[in-house]
This record gives sequence, structure tokens and C-alpha cells, in this order.
Amino acid sequence: MSTTPGSAIECALNELSALSFVAHRDALGAMPAIRRHGEAETLQWLDVCRRLTDFDREAGKAFIRGSADAEEASEEVRSWTEQAAAFLRWRGAWRVMEGFMHNLPRAYDALGHAGEARWADIGMQWCERHIESGTAYFATPLRDMAGHDGIVGIEQIAAAAEELYASRKLMLGTYLAGAIRVRNLFGSPAILPWALRGADIMQAGRLRGEAYFRLESEESLALLLENLPGFRMNEHQRLLTLLLDVWYGKSVAFKDSTWSPEKGRAFVECDGRTLFLPAVVPDRNQAILGVVHAAGHMAFGSYERASVEQIFRAVGVELPADGPVSWAPLYAFYGEDWLRFQLIFDGCEDLRVDTRIADIVPNHLTRMLAASHHYGAPDAAVRPYYEWAQHTIELAIAFRKGDPVAAARDGRPPDARLLRLLSPQATLMDAFDAARSILRDGVLPPVADSDAMYSAYLPGRSPNMARVTYTSEQARPNPQTQASRDRDAEQQEGGNRRNSSDNDTEAGDRSGAERRDQLAGEGNNPGSARRSRNAMAQQRERPADERGRPYPEWDYREARYKRNWSWVQERPLGERNLSEAQRLETQYAAVLKRLKRAIQAQKPTRLAPQMRQFEGDDIDINAAVAYLTEKRAGVSPDPDIYRRRRLKQRDVAVTLLADMSTSIMQHLPEGGGRLVDRVRAGVLLFAESMEEVGDAYSIAGFCSKYRDNVSYFMIKDFAEPFTGDVRGMIGGMSGRLATRMGAAIRHATTRFQGVAAQRRLLLLLSDGRPEDYDDGGDRRYLHEDTRMAVKEAVAKGVHPFCITVDTMANQYLPQIFGNGHYLVLDHINSLPNKLPEIYLRLRR
Repeated sequence: MSTTPGSAIECALNELSALSFVAHRDALGAMPAIRRHGEAETLQWLDVCRRLTDFDREAGKAFIRGSADAEEASEEVRSWTEQAAAFLRWRGAWRVMEGFMHNLPRAYDALGHAGEARWADIGMQWCERHIESGTAYFATPLRDMAGHDGIVGIEQIAAAAEELYASRKLMLGTYLAGAIRVRNLFGSPAILPWALRGADIMQAGRLRGEAYFRLESEESLALLLENLPGFRMNEHQRLLTLLLDVWYGKSVAFKDSTWSPEKGRAFVECDGRTLFLPAVVPDRNQAILGVVHAAGHMAFGSYERASVEQIFRAVGVELPADGPVSWAPLYAFYGEDWLRFQLIFDGCEDLRVDTRIADIVPNHLTRMLAASHHYGAPDAAVRPYYEWAQHTIELAIAFRKGDPVAAARDGRPPDARLLRLLSPQATLMDAFDAARSILRDGVLPPVADSDAMYSAYLPGRSPNMARVTYTSEQARPNPQTQASRDRDAEQQEGGNRRNSSDNDTEAGDRSGAERRDQLAGEGNNPGSARRSRNAMAQQRERPADERGRPYPEWDYREARYKRNWSWVQERPLGERNLSEAQRLETQYAAVLKRLKRAIQAQKPTRLAPQMRQFEGDDIDINAAVAYLTEKRAGVSPDPDIYRRRRLKQRDVAVTLLADMSTSIMQHLPEGGGRLVDRVRAGVLLFAESMEEVGDAYSIAGFCSKYRDNVSYFMIKDFAEPFTGDVRGMIGGMSGRLATRMGAAIRHATTRFQGVAAQRRLLLLLSDGRPEDYDDGGDRRYLHEDTRMAVKEAVAKGVHPFCITVDTMANQYLPQIFGNGHYLVLDHINSLPNKLPEIYLRLRR
């Protein structure tokens, strides 16, 4: 008995109904779109609906409910129905099916049929490997994954993921979201190096690695900032400080802002006391405009308490009696229109402030307008605000030239509300009144997207009240006018010129205006020598970061230094064990006695002559002859005609830097005690020997736990006496954590800067290779960084020498320290004897 097409479809629907009422209901809703493609494809689609529902009810629901949209986008049924049937291979695949069906219409719209097939194939491969990775793939919005490159963008993301899976077994879900953001910021070539570094970190610690891939850790953020193109504001704080000193007559405190690349556009922010600088801005011009503009708000009354109180009273809000002020109540007064009001209010106040800045900073308005045209107006709903802000700058420039009508648009006269803001007497309250009036006009459109609003600000400008702010009781005094500053500069230079060198005189002859112009335009001449020296002194006195002192680190894989990568915290050693130190002194008393005899034998006994002295034990014949000759010639003779003798001393300073990682706590074979006992004894005998020699010396230890936690334990500084407390610290030395040797060497080298010695030695005592918890198992990474740290030390006149008890050290120390600059001890028991002897040989 044959069946009609309608009866075959009805039978299939009845089978689906028997399986699930919900699936049957949803299928009936999608049937009109599916049946247009004929019986064969309709039956195939119904068969997949039934099989998926029987296999996983949630997967069946997702497929049926997404079918109508998929048919509309693809104008077919068979291809994506066959793709969906592939999910029958994996248990628990309903989440994957939801993502697949959600993105399917978008894949057809954005990629076409061939692109959709490739997109689906890549996802199926990941489902085959790891169902969670397949879920992450299909759940990711397709437009995000494709970027601007369509299927090519997806293949770029997938190619790096394939390599990571093959080499490190890293699953796609861990890496995908971060990879998309890295690709969008730096391009596809940056994905794989970033991901490989993350895989190394993941091996060292899963939580740390996951934070890296989410771009939430310091490692990932530092990597992004190091590679982000643009002008790095932290590296040019001295220039920015000098600029503000020149233009405003006072310095302003800088702090790092919380900006990161994924937050969008970078702004210089202000809270009324401090400027918050982003790590990177597009170029130097924007950095200077931003800093000068933000400081202008502090200088010209944007945070004056009287005006702020007036504004808050106008909207019926009471200003807090003290402390920081939140501007949220002001914006909340305008309800859903608060974004539009903020943009208008900021534009009016920025116009007022930039006009005042132009009185002291030449061409400030012109530079800001040129920058706005260079970058162009945004293609967004806020474009009218950007163009309106440009118009206000044009109005201010024309007003300063005495012809504001020249800036009028569409034959209309200049806006009188804006013209009032160009007066030197205008205040923050005037900007508020103008903003309220312009808001009521309704000329500028509403703004609904708080992210898009940031595109409305001209280069150098920023949201004025984005932070809570501190008000001032009265407006700050206006900076001096250009003419008065030039007169003061000339008077100061005139006073200095009488006592200065020829070079200082030449610099003083230039006018103050010329110096300011050159500074603003080039940034290479910071002004007078006096101001430059003061700024340098302030820079030297600036306290270290709370995390310690930052140092670069060499990454051999990328052949570059990573700036401010490792952080060293200098701290005293908390443990004390004076009784252990006394026990060691008793145990090694014979050794110490022998060392002292050897030192006494090496002490200089020959008297070195000093010639041409004003007084002494004998006559310097040559000086006496010269004295008589000059006297008879009628020339004033030099009376230094004596000579004397004194003991010749060497000018040497040394730091003993001990590795205090966990490995020094190991027990020695054959009941020989612990390695730390030998280390304590060696350091103690070294100190006792140094007291006998008389050379300047310091003792320190180091350990680490990750790059941002390198501990440098100062046991004895150069100028510190060898006291019982120092002995107690040596007796209390113990092992902990890991060995980030390069950072410790750089810090020890830095500590030599305050020591006046012709020869400076760094004696490194170690029991193993450089390693840390976040090196990702790549031993070569910290080896190469330590090698570079040794080269840096030698370049600064410090000569490192390594003493190790690691019997495998011959495999890596030649590459790090070089031949002849290390010693591997055959037996750990010889360390206490050898350590002082090695130093005595090195100091010769």
C-alpha cells in the first residue's frame, strides 16, 4: 500500500509527538518554512529532529527552535540539517547545539555557504577532541571570532589553537576569548606568542594561567602594554612634569590610571589633586595635550568649591561637608538624558578651560583643533558632539583674533552662551548654565550608549568628572602671564649669568618664550639648567613603588627586554639565631685562625711614596728644583716640595649574595647534616675574614616566588658594622621558595651605586640553576635572563663570580657567567674554607 507525501510527513510528526509533546509542537511551528523545500528534505529534517530529541531532549529543542531562522538565512535545509546530525556522536552535546543553532544564521549572513561549512567543520573537529572546547567554539559570537576578516579571521584563531593543542594539549575554551581580544588589538601574528607564553604559565599554575588567558593577570596586561603601539606616558613623566612646571609654575602629582587596552580609548583623568595617566596614548601630541588640558582644569577653577556648591544647589542636592565629591547625583538629576547632559557640560567647561590655557600655552587651541581633524570624527551617534566641540574651538580661535563672526556656521551669529565662556571671568557655574540652556534646545541628539560617548571627546580632552573629585576652598591663583614669566626668567637668568659658566651664559641668553616653545614642540630641551637639575633631583628622591623596585627581564624567545617585569622587595631578614652563629665560630675556630694568618701575610707592608706634598718626611728633589727655578724666573712657585710614605691599600668593595631558596634545606648524604649549615658557616667565615682585610663589604640573600615577588634580604650593608645582630641573622639563614637570579643580580648591582670603590665584586653563592614557579618549565628562559643580568653588571663596573655546589653546574654556568668566572666545589664541606680564600684571590 503506497503512501502520499503528506501521509509520510504526518507519520514522522506522529513519531515525534509520541516522543515529546514539546518537540512536536515546536516542529509544527517550523514546518511552513521547511516544507517549501520538498518532501525529501522535510522528512530528513524530521528524522534528525526525532533522533536528536531521543538522544538528548535539550539538543532536540535547540535544533527545532533554531530551524526557521537557519532556513531563512541559508534558503536551504539539507546542509545544516546534516551538520546538526553530527552532534549525535557526542553525549551531553546540547550546549554545543544551542551555540551552533544560535550562530548558524549569522554564519550564513557573514560568511556565505562556503564559509559556513568551514566554520562548522572547525567546530566539529574541536568537539571530537574535547566537547567543552567545542562548546566554547560554537558559543562564541561569530562576528567576534571572525573580526573584520570573515572566515580568514576564524582560521587564524583556530590555527594558533591547533598548535597549542598539539604541543601543549591546551584546550580551546581556555584560550579563545583572550585570543580574540589580542588579535583585535595587535593583529593575528601576536596570537601565537601570547598564547605560548600563557601555556608556559599554565604549566606553572592553573589559576595563574587562566587569569593570564582572560587578560586579568599582571603578566598578560604587561604583555599587552609592552606590545601596544603608541606613546608610553610613564617613560616620559619627566618631560610632562617639566611642561607643567613651565606653563603653570608648579608641579602636579602623577599616578597610573586603571586603564587597560580592552577598555577602549585612553584618557588622562583628574580628581582635583592628581593626574591619572594611562600607560599608552596614540602619540606624543595627544599626551601633551591631555596633560596640559587636565592640569588646566585644576588651575582654572573646575574644582572650586563655591562653584561646585552652586551647581549642586541648582539641582537640589546637598554637597558633602568634606571629602571627595561624587558627581553621580548631578547626572542622575537628568534621568535618561544624563549622557547628553554630561557631553554638553564637559564641552562647555572644556571650552572655558582651553581658552584660559591658550593665554599661557602658545598655539594650544590650534594644536587641539589640528589633532581633532587628523583623527577625524567618529562614525557613531556621537559624531554631532565631536563636530560641535570642533566648532567651539574654531569659535575660541576666532574670538582671540578679534573676529568671532568668522567662526559662525550656516550664516547664524556666534552662540552668545559660548562667547560668555571665552571671558577670563567665566566660571564653572557659567559652563553649567550654558550646558543647561543648550540641552533645552534639543539640537544635539540623545545618546544611549555610554561606551560610544567616549568617542565624542576631542584628542587631549576627557570626561571631566568620571572620578570622585576633591574641591578646593578657593580658586588657585592664575599662572603668570607670558610677559611676566619672560621678565622673571630674564631677571633670574641675569642674576645667574654673573656666576655661571660659558655654557650656562649661552643658555641664559635665550628668552623664556623660546625655551617654552621648544619644549612644547620637541620635548628635547627642558628649559634652564637649574630647573632641569631640580627635576632630576626630585626624580632620584621619588619613593619606590609599594611592590618594590622594578627591573627589566630578558626574554630570549622574543629577543627583547620586558620593561618593569620583575619586582624586588628589599627587606631585613626576620630570623635570628645567635647561638647557632656562636656554635659555628667555635666549630671553625681553627679554620678562621688559619685564614687570619693568611690575610695578615697578604696585608701590604711596602710604603708607597706620595710626591709633591705640602709637608712630609723628606724633600721631593724634583719638586724642590722646580720651586727654585720658578722663583728665580719671577713666577709664584708651588710650595709642595716634600714627600711622605704611607701603607698602600687596595680600593675594593664586595657583596656576598647568597641563594636562599628551598633547596639549601636539603640533607647531605652520609649524615653530613644540612646544606644550610655549610652556607651559614661559609658566610660567617667570609664576614670574619672581611673584618680582618678591611675592605668594604655587604651580605645579602635572595629568593623568589614569581616575577613580582623577589625578596632581597639585607643582612649587612656596606656602612653597617659587623654586630651581634648581623651574626644572629647569619645564624638564622634558612631556605624558602625559588631562585630568580637575574633580578637579584640587577638589584645587587644597583646597590653598588652608593659605594666609592675602584674595584667592585659580586660574589654569588648558589646551590643550583636559576628557576622560578612561573618559568613554565622553560629552564633556558631564566638562564638567558641571568646571563644578560651578568653582562649588565659588568657594563656598570661590577664583576660577578659564582660559587656553586651543584655538580651539574658545568652544563650551564659557562654560558651564564663565562669561563673563569665561576667555581664548582667538589665537596660541600669545603665551602666554609673556600669562600674567603676565593675572595682573597679575586681581590688581587
